Amino acid sequence: MSEETQIEVSSADELITDEELQDRSKGQLIKNAGQFRDRRNELNQLASSRASKRDELNAKTREKVDAAQEHREKRDTLNERVQEHKEVRNELNAKANKLFDKVDERKADLELDEGKGLEELKEEIEQLEFKQQTEVLSPEDERELIEKIEEKREEYQDRKEKMEDSGDLEELVEEAEEVRGEASNHHEKVTELADKAQKHHNEMIEAYREADDIRDEADEMHEAFVEAQEAADAHHEAFVDVQKRLRELDKQEEEDRKDEREAKREEAKAEAEEIYQRFQEGETLDTDDLRKLQKSGLL
Repeated sequence: MSEETQIEVSSADELITDEELQDRSKGQLIKNAGQFRDRRNELNQLASSRASKRDELNAKTREKVDAAQEHREKRDTLNERVQEHKEVRNELNAKANKLFDKVDERKADLELDEGKGLEELKEEIEQLEFKQQTEVLSPEDERELIEKIEEKREEYQDRKEKMEDSGDLEELVEEAEEVRGEASNHHEKVTELADKAQKHHNEMIEAYREADDIRDEADEMHEAFVEAQEAADAHHEAFVDVQKRLRELDKQEEEDRKDEREAKREEAKAEAEEIYQRFQEGETLDTDDLRKLQKSGLL
C-alpha cells in the first residue's frame, strides 16, 4: 500500500448519511459495507505504518538528545577543569610578578640596571688594549687611551663587586622564571581544554539541531497517523452503521415473512371454516376441500 493513499474523510457522515442508510437497497448496503470494511482495514494498516515511523523518529530524537546531553556534560566537566587551571595560572602569575618585582628592587638597590654588563665591559677593555698594542699613537693619544682603559677596568671591577654582593639575586631570578614557566604550562592547559570544551559545545548544538529537525518530522508523521486513524475510525463507524441497518432490514424482512405466514394461516383458516360450513349444510366436498379441512384440523 502506498504512503500516498488519499485521505479525504474524517467522519462517518461524510461517507454515508442517515437518509442514504434508509433509502438504499439491501444489495447496495451490502456492497457499501464491504467497501467500508476494506477501506477501514487499509487505513488501519496505513495508520500502523505511520505510527511505527513516528516511533522510530521519536527514538532517533531521543538518541540525538542523549548525545547532546553527553556533549553538554563533557563540555561542563572540561570547563570546570579550565577554571581550575585558570585559577592556578593566575595564582602563579601573581607569585611570579611579585618575585620579578623583588628582582627589580634588588637590581635597583645594587644599581645593576645602570651601565653595561661585565661581558660587554670586558670586550671593550680587550679592544682598547689591542689598539694600544698594535697602533702607533702620539704620546697624548696614548695617554688618553691608557686613562680610558683604566676607567673601564675600574667600572668592570666595581660592577663585578656589585654582582658578587648581589647574593641570591640569581636564585631569585631563576625562581621567578620557574614560577612563570609553571604558569605558562597551566595557560597552555587552559587553551587545550577550552578548545576541547568548545568542540563538545559545537557538537552539542549540532545534536540539538538535528534532534529538533527529527522531532519536526516525527510531529508531521504523528499528524499523518492521526489523519489515517481518524479516517479508519470513520470508515469503521460507517461500516457499523451499515451493518446495523442491514440487521434492521433483516429483522423487518423476518417480521414481514412472519406477518405473511400469519395472514396465510388466517386466510386458510377462514377458507377451511367456510368449507366446513358448506360440509355441515350437506354440500358435497371435493378432494381439495377435504385436504384443506384436514390441514386445518376441522375434520
